[in-house]
Amino acid sequence: MNIYQEKVRQANQLLDEFGLDMWLVLVRETAEHTDPVLKLLGHLNAVWTAAFIFTRSGERIAITGQGDDEAVRCQGLFDEVLPYTQSIQGVLVEVLDRFQPRTIGVNFSKSDVSADGLTYGLWLSLQDYLKGTPYAGRLVSAESFVEALRGRKMPGELATMRQAIGISMEIYDELTAWLRPGLSEKEIHAYVTGLVKRRGIETSWDAEHCPGLNAGPNSPWGHFGASDEVTRVGETLNMDFGVKVDGFCSDNQRVWYFLRPGETEAPAEVQHIFATVRGAIRAAADFVRPGQQGWEVDAVARQFIVDAGFPEYPHALGHAVGRYAHDGGVGFYPRWERYGDKPYGRIAAGQVFTLELGIRSPYGYISLEEEILVTEHGAEWLWPPQTELMLVKP
Repeated sequence: MNIYQEKVRQANQLLDEFGLDMWLVLVRETAEHTDPVLKLLGHLNAVWTAAFIFTRSGERIAITGQGDDEAVRCQGLFDEVLPYTQSIQGVLVEVLDRFQPRTIGVNFSKSDVSADGLTYGLWLSLQDYLKGTPYAGRLVSAESFVEALRGRKMPGELATMRQAIGISMEIYDELTAWLRPGLSEKEIHAYVTGLVKRRGIETSWDAEHCPGLNAGPNSPWGHFGASDEVTRVGETLNMDFGVKVDGFCSDNQRVWYFLRPGETEAPAEVQHIFATVRGAIRAAADFVRPGQQGWEVDAVARQFIVDAGFPEYPHALGHAVGRYAHDGGVGFYPRWERYGDKPYGRIAAGQVFTLELGIRSPYGYISLEEEILVTEHGAEWLWPPQTELMLVKP
């Protein structure tokens, strides 16, 4: 069974948990504007308006314009592929009449872009298609369902994600062996992207900003990419980086300290900051359990940092990883307006998240980012976390 076959079966199985009789994905001209969920389900490109329907009783039905139907049919993901010529309306209403759904989930959300694929124009078209039927009043947001489908990884997805993180760590190791004082962030960026290209893969986000680098205390902070700052003895280097393998991403951060002549270890202050960051991430990982709300996990790490005498970090503790490095849905978000309803999402087994935070210091930005898999009993590292500063000799 391939990854897409695993995923469409999972879609049917999740409907009951979220009280949906049917999930309806309505799309058109997907080369120009696609629904994010299509990446989860298959190579479901459409030129004409198409409906992909999943029922609580296990049926999967695709309604496509004639000419799109054979490309969908040959993937073997749907029990029926029903083509139409002039209008989707008649076929769509016939399918709804057959199943008589009381709740129909469609993809709109105020907080989660990955669950907000139904455009306003298509919403209006759907209302027109269903005019005079009872189904127009049975449309509800599928946000929680879509978040679960995206977030709860199937075995094939997890295997590919482990492969991606393994390759990214190979690249981290090659970079560590090559690093030296006096390299600019732009030189390091070029070296890393060259290692990625040599492997015939992609970076997890746009290559202009991946890897993200912070050499020393004067490097621009945030999603900047690479500046003209250089590595110097007595300072740190942080890198935020991941690769995409067969459509799945990794996302990790590592930190190095550049030894001064005569030093054999980093100064005590640098080690203390690193230990605080490491400890906050460990505390959050130890706390994670299915059923928790995301903000509760963030609060553990945030309190750890504050109790250690450092300012709290100005972002979420972690986000979901999957088809994208920032994969949408549930995450470890603080209860800030900027994150909408996402801090209140429930953690579930099978989800993959980052745990990431850092402290800005006179030596540079000291930050780590690890990936965890939520299990029935807690959290499992997808890759062994960084436990010590990596040291670069002068």
